[in-house]
Amino acid sequence: MKRFRDLSESEILALAVANEEEDARIYRQFAYRLSGDYPASAGIFDEMAEEEQSHRHALLDLHAKKFGQTLPYITRQDVRGFLRRNPIWLLDTLRIDAVRRMAEAMEFEAARFYEKAAGRVRDVEARKLLGDLAEVERKHESLAARLGETMAPADVREEEKATARRLFVLQVVQPGLAGLIDGSISTLAPIFAAAFATRDTWDAFLVGMAASLGAGISMGLTEALSDDGEITGRGDPWTRGIVCGVMTAIGGLGHTLPFLIPDFWTANAVAAVIVVAELAAIAAIRYRYMETPFTSAIVQVILGGVLVLLTGIFIGST
Repeated sequence: MKRFRDLSESEILALAVANEEEDARIYRQFAYRLSGDYPASAGIFDEMAEEEQSHRHALLDLHAKKFGQTLPYITRQDVRGFLRRNPIWLLDTLRIDAVRRMAEAMEFEAARFYEKAAGRVRDVEARKLLGDLAEVERKHESLAARLGETMAPADVREEEKATARRLFVLQVVQPGLAGLIDGSISTLAPIFAAAFATRDTWDAFLVGMAASLGAGISMGLTEALSDDGEITGRGDPWTRGIVCGVMTAIGGLGHTLPFLIPDFWTANAVAAVIVVAELAAIAAIRYRYMETPFTSAIVQVILGGVLVLLTGIFIGST
């Protein structure tokens, strides 16, 4: 890799051209990928790409005038000091906040580059162009922020927040909640049935571990294979499956771990308290994200949980 201070003026202009070309392609990709859910932000990135292209044309014209038509091939990967970019534009699902943060980082790096480049060249016209580009970047914390103020007014940003929340609910909250409900409620019966049938906390713990992990694997696979997310917009199926499976296992393990306590009644009492906490957490999540009235959520969840718990105790006691 070359050091920036060792670049010739021709190479500095060629590097600037390569940077503008790469940034424009990334912004075009952002615009294309965001156009469905975030049309206003997609428009922002389209304009950013257009501005990068105008910078590129000015740089190409200057290089042709000063150094001829042959442009040295040099990219940021060939020069020390540039940040390594995480290729988030290749991800299956783009988060709007992550995209904007990356755009701001790209513009910050561009500003620093033009400031350094303007200090390295001696040609007056090249120094002026690079200095002007640096000045454009210094006046704005990021091109994304500036365009956002003009193209994404408050009502659009609120709409985008609502879209992001809807996607979060579809892709994370719903599969996680389904897993938590299944793990917290469906494992109650086998765990407490084993506890009251054997009066041995270790046996109950083993049954609880088997039921929780087995349910986690089953629910995770079921969720992952339910749909691919293309039509429903529910995101990557294996991400949903992992979320669902992990939350299912957590829901069951919560009231399984107390059975590591040797005393039978103490273990049951602690497990019962944890069950109540789990059911309350489920009701709170349903209230916040599913817009279920809190009283209704509490009644539905606790009633179902208590019925399953009593079923397990009844079967185990007989």
